[in-house]
Amino acid sequence: MNADFPVVLDTCVLVPAALCDTLLRLAERRLYLPRWSMQTTVELERALIAKIGLTPEKARKRTAAIMDHFQDAIVSGSEVLLPAMLNDEKDRHVVAAAVRAGAEVIVTLNLKDFPRSALLPFHVEARHPDGFLIELYDLSPELVIHSLHEQAADINRDLSDILKTLSRIVPDFVNLVTGHLGI
Repeated sequence: MNADFPVVLDTCVLVPAALCDTLLRLAERRLYLPRWSMQTTVELERALIAKIGLTPEKARKRTAAIMDHFQDAIVSGSEVLLPAMLNDEKDRHVVAAAVRAGAEVIVTLNLKDFPRSALLPFHVEARHPDGFLIELYDLSPELVIHSLHEQAADINRDLSDILKTLSRIVPDFVNLVTGHLGI
């Protein structure tokens, strides 16, 4: 399956390691095309240090690895659109990147910063990662399950460990997966 629809990922969904890994693995499988602004990369590095407690070197390495792997994800030229954005000022770069990339969806944990009234003129919708992952699951359940198994294996953990971690952020998605797997 090769999806050709761009989706902008807000910084907040790239910070939690398990959620970031799940989202980017599914992008790697071409269930969607990940996009973000250059400011997102700066915010990510800062958040990994401040919120997760990574050293600056580890935060830089993680951010660089993501950016190197998804080189076409950075949306350039969106800065000129910032004055036209109507949402929370600190997140205007996210909406501008969505408009510039032709994305109809922004995946964020901070839905309040993206009110529908501010997004409607641009035909963009903010979605919580829980609902977004459920949509990807509906597109290709086998591929999502396979990716979750790989994610667990790559860090020498059981699938149940990954799902337990994810359940803190995307409980409905995890319930759907566990129901499918009968666990």
